[in-house]
Amino acid sequence: MTAFRYTAIGAGGERLAGVMEAGTAEEVIARLQRQGTMPVRAEPADKAGRWSGLMHLDLGAGRGLRKQDVADLIRELATMLTAGQDLDRALRYMQETAPARVRPTITGLRDAVRDGSPLSTAMARYPASFPAMHTGLVRAGEAGGNLGPTLARIADLLDRQRALASTVTSALIYPTVLLLAMIGAVTLLLTEVLPQFVPMFEQSGAALPASTRFLIDAGNFVQADGLMLLGGFVVVVVLARLALRQDPVRLVVDRIVLRLPIIGGLTKEILAARFSRVLGTLLLNGVALIPALGIVRDAMGSRAGRLAVERASLTARGGGSLTPELEAAGVFPPRTIHLLRLGEETAQLGAMALRAADIHEERTRLATARLTSLLVPAITILMGVAVGGIVASLMTAMLSLNDLAGG
Repeated sequence: MTAFRYTAIGAGGERLAGVMEAGTAEEVIARLQRQGTMPVRAEPADKAGRWSGLMHLDLGAGRGLRKQDVADLIRELATMLTAGQDLDRALRYMQETAPARVRPTITGLRDAVRDGSPLSTAMARYPASFPAMHTGLVRAGEAGGNLGPTLARIADLLDRQRALASTVTSALIYPTVLLLAMIGAVTLLLTEVLPQFVPMFEQSGAALPASTRFLIDAGNFVQADGLMLLGGFVVVVVLARLALRQDPVRLVVDRIVLRLPIIGGLTKEILAARFSRVLGTLLLNGVALIPALGIVRDAMGSRAGRLAVERASLTARGGGSLTPELEAAGVFPPRTIHLLRLGEETAQLGAMALRAADIHEERTRLATARLTSLLVPAITILMGVAVGGIVASLMTAMLSLNDLAGG
């Protein structure tokens, strides 16, 4: 008998972890399933077992595959299974044709499957590439005998999530470039252009306008202490990231973000789209509501969203409705609550959740476009005002020197 460390999602949606004595990891998985839990991972608890598992599977598995690689892998596997290929032959073909960075993971999956493990158990050995949502869906598909269509739905889910994230990221690239260009232009004027005029101002002995004196002092500060200022900024960013890893701090920040104008509305749409898409996909693929909520909670990202799902899960575990707790949290838009309530009343929660996801993804795209249309002109105007203010200050000083010379 070997000691195995396991993680699973309980009937109440809580994450379970512990050590179990068994002959194989598959025996641990089967025992956990008989206990009414959804196994996520089982591996030898001893150090030697962990090292042997790493040597057998993939020394680089802990780093995880890129999301695009995971989506392509699952999509290709779904296509071959749906076309009638058996799992081992499909994995062998993918092993032969996959890129070098993906091939070790596919090799590990195939080796585990050939040793008798279900695909879901094999995927659970690579948690950095296949999170609990993936393994839970695959396990439900294996139980229902429709693994191919289940993998296709996972690929669709990943594609939609990646498209939504790409929409937001791409829309923010141009404003970010503009902002960096503005900072660079102002820095260049203060450190390179303005110092060329300082000797002339000093030789004249004239009293300079207050704005010009301020700019000269700002330029001197940037030249003398610019690197220190940049280092301080980096330190602040690092400390902020460390602070945001603390749940109480992150929860406060997430709630503040949700209350911000424009940004708060966009954040709510993104959270609603993510929550609805994952929940609907899990429910329509045979995962029970409470375990599904446990997986959704871990996929939320926002601490405020996670807390709302936890409270809703507690209510649902007691036989109540999801929507009152979700509505009270103030994390999701009213449309989400309305559609989920309608899904509960008509026993079509999964379908209505996916309908809500479609709506919120589209609204996210519209809100992102609207935000970009506001940011770009605002940054452009700000850059013009900053550069124009520096030039106007220099011209004012030059005119005062001319007036002094003419007098």
